Amino acid sequence: MKILSIESSCDETAAAVVENGRGVLSSVVASQVEEHKLYGGVVPEIASRRHAEAINPVVTQALSEAGVTLSDIDAIAVTYAPGLIGALLVGVNFAKGLSLATGLPLVPVHHLRSHIASNYIAHKELKPPFLCLVVSGGHSHIVMVEDYTKMKVIGKTRDDAAGEAFDKAARTMGMPYPGGIMLDKVAENGNKDAFTLPRPKVNDAPYDFSFSGLKTAVINLIHNAKQKGNELPVADLSASFRWAVVDCLVTNFLKAAEDLGVNTLVTAGGVSANSLLRSRLTEECNKKGYKLYMPPKELCGDNAAMVGAQGYYEYLDNNLADMSLNATATLPIDFNRE
Repeated sequence: MKILSIESSCDETAAAVVENGRGVLSSVVASQVEEHKLYGGVVPEIASRRHAEAINPVVTQALSEAGVTLSDIDAIAVTYAPGLIGALLVGVNFAKGLSLATGLPLVPVHHLRSHIASNYIAHKELKPPFLCLVVSGGHSHIVMVEDYTKMKVIGKTRDDAAGEAFDKAARTMGMPYPGGIMLDKVAENGNKDAFTLPRPKVNDAPYDFSFSGLKTAVINLIHNAKQKGNELPVADLSASFRWAVVDCLVTNFLKAAEDLGVNTLVTAGGVSANSLLRSRLTEECNKKGYKLYMPPKELCGDNAAMVGAQGYYEYLDNNLADMSLNATATLPIDFNRE
């Protein structure tokens, strides 16, 4: 079964052709990063306009690279939630138009579910159930994946997401957008023990995260130093901050796995490309005898291949949409379709 998939939830316009949820026949991504760098972050209105300009050529290229036409496609999958509403609407309406014109089934896909599904592409043997740490610019979740379309949130951030904290701290240190990637690189040359930073915890919710206070602690350090005319060692501060964020993620994730008796662990989302997170989880899982799956770095960011992978399982579960499908800016990953 071949699925044409479309992704436009933030600042990447992407399309792919995926076969049987695991094989990628093509994957095309048009990134807007360089343009948004001018503003230090994603400008929603600009993102929406660029999606509208790019979506037709990106979809055309994906079909061409896969060596197929629309007559070879069995269904159309599209990210409809969560994300920037204007950006999502471009992808949703384009997919609806294609579905209406061709008569192909329309499959609505949740963005975070598709991030998890990126692992199905990279690891053909991976099947639910498993515990997944979903970490990105806007989300930090620990999710029990009971089945391909049945999920339960075990823990989540109460304020900032890990990726958001990385980006804001990096911006305060003067790093260009996207800051989290730059901070990860700079931290490689720093001393993680140079600064003592807090490890926020949420009372009565041992699997939940809170990164706002940690982010604020770093920003206050920088501002206080500037007011005194001092300059902090950026590499050391980056390394200390990165270690603190990753420590919170790994600690809660492993505690959830131990308490729930789960020994198959998975990561997903843009922050799962973070080099320290990958090495720490690999080390800890090896110690505990857990099986760890991580997507390759090229599948950590937003792409349409992962949408096609999740779309396949949504289709099998008969999770289809009609022309009333609308984009949704926020939607829990464990929502009930009934």
